[in-house]
Amino acid sequence: MLALLSLSLLLAIQLLLAQRAELATRAAWRPLLDVACTVFRCELPPWHEPTAYVMLDRSVRPVPDQPGLLRVNASFRNDARWPQAWPTLLLTLSDADGRRVGQRAFRPDEYRREHAPGETLSPGQSTTVAFEVVEPAAHIVAYSFDFR
Repeated sequence: MLALLSLSLLLAIQLLLAQRAELATRAAWRPLLDVACTVFRCELPPWHEPTAYVMLDRSVRPVPDQPGLLRVNASFRNDARWPQAWPTLLLTLSDADGRRVGQRAFRPDEYRREHAPGETLSPGQSTTVAFEVVEPAAHIVAYSFDFR
């Protein structure tokens, strides 16, 4: 009986670890997997909850003395419960009529000068990023950011 119980427990642990990447995307399973991976020395993928990023400040302005270039600045914070990977930033530019004239998704290695794969933002950590983009059309008057 003890052998059967031990084998069942071992099978449950093995299944948990084999499915850890998928289960780690669920908040209910994450704490258990954190403990299991500490004990069994495995790694979990970074938490991914784009809606937990909060934009603190942002601006898109023409670069002085460089026509056709825009300077993008964004400050945001990770309000998730766990560290999470740097987000992909989706920048949308619009004209005076509200028409979208440009949109692009920027990966972390595109908007950060020194980005190491696997790097995360801790819960509550804020950051500021700045980069330049080519103005897709004249008279850009509105912009929006989204996290992916």
